[in-house]
Amino acid sequence: MEIIIGIILLITYFGLIYFAAKGGNLMIGFAFMAVIWVALSIFGGQLTWNDAMVNIFQGGPESWGPTAVIVIFGSWFGRILIETDIASTLIKKTTELGGDNPIWTTILLTIVTGIIFTSTFGAGAVVAIGVIILPILMSLGVPKVLAVTSYLMSVGSGMYVNIVLFKQMQAIFNGFEYDWTYLRFGFSAMAIQLAVIILMLVVRMRKGATHAWAARADSLVVEKKRDEVPGIALITPLIPVALAIFLGWQPIPAFIVASVFGLAVTGKLPNYAAGSRLITRTFYDGVVDVASLLGFLFILPMFNKVAGVAAPFFEAIIGGAIPQSTLGLALMFMIAAPLGYFRGPLTVFGAGAATIGVINSIGSFSPQLLFPLMYIPTITMNLSTGPTQSWNLWALNYSKVSVKDFLKSGVPWAWLIAVLNIAVAYFMFG
Repeated sequence: MEIIIGIILLITYFGLIYFAAKGGNLMIGFAFMAVIWVALSIFGGQLTWNDAMVNIFQGGPESWGPTAVIVIFGSWFGRILIETDIASTLIKKTTELGGDNPIWTTILLTIVTGIIFTSTFGAGAVVAIGVIILPILMSLGVPKVLAVTSYLMSVGSGMYVNIVLFKQMQAIFNGFEYDWTYLRFGFSAMAIQLAVIILMLVVRMRKGATHAWAARADSLVVEKKRDEVPGIALITPLIPVALAIFLGWQPIPAFIVASVFGLAVTGKLPNYAAGSRLITRTFYDGVVDVASLLGFLFILPMFNKVAGVAAPFFEAIIGGAIPQSTLGLALMFMIAAPLGYFRGPLTVFGAGAATIGVINSIGSFSPQLLFPLMYIPTITMNLSTGPTQSWNLWALNYSKVSVKDFLKSGVPWAWLIAVLNIAVAYFMFG
């Protein structure tokens, strides 16, 4: 009986991968999978309906309530950076610092983008900053597809230490904390991704730049009329991360303090009425930016919980297929890293949640290793260079770059980053 149910579970698992790769609605897909796996677990004697109702269908979404709130506050903070012109001023100052050297300016913009997204989260922020940076990159002579690839990979680099994204993963890996145990890896992985992006820019701009960088500074989008913000305001994107790391603050108080600081020093709180309207509007916009993500986050834990219940069925089928050593597991992830694309089995925002359940069911690997191993393809392959990620799709449509050209541009470099970061994760946690 266990073998038969295990086979059916595997068939549905591969069906989910196919459904995700074809662009299916993941919220609906995971809801459907949760119902099927609950039914099979009840039939196999691993679960009762009452337990399923209380612990999976009710308890699953409830368990991710705190994570959802953090996502909302992180998205709101992103809106604050945009509304106050802090983000645009950072980009402008960076462009001025780069002077007439297009490669140097592009490298600086890459680093600044990564820093901004260490704390900023949400498709709205990626879009709002992208409409500033992408025209600048193209005006500097960066080929269109390379400009898009480098910008999106720069956004992804900051996600390695972004507490909002971390909290979403933390809900799957209980007990893994946002502290120096993780941040040693997080900052190392961010640095590696930025270094590879810079290498990619240097190599490809020297080979194939279009030499359009004679464009004058006054033609750049960043030079449009914008309010100059005080220099002190430019530290705002770093405040949430600094408070979390050095003072041990929780993310919501850190986002609130950073947001109020940004609003205050840029003069956006002239009086109570104006400040109230601005905060309400930006908070609303922040929620809208992540609304579809929240739906996915509330359904995903249903599936995560039932995947743990179904573990014995997987053990009976593929118990010997997963490497039992940490080195073997790391090598498997290096080779299979591109399976993070198209919502595949190595991205949490796809079929990866099922993969975690399968690996946990048949192995004894620590969360300290599994967390970064799954995080790397999720960030570097899916979020940074995956055409199914919402903000990546926006960038492709905005710049008129084809999916084929985008993949050809980003996949080799993203795979290199994944291999390097998996090696770092193995030596730190394996």
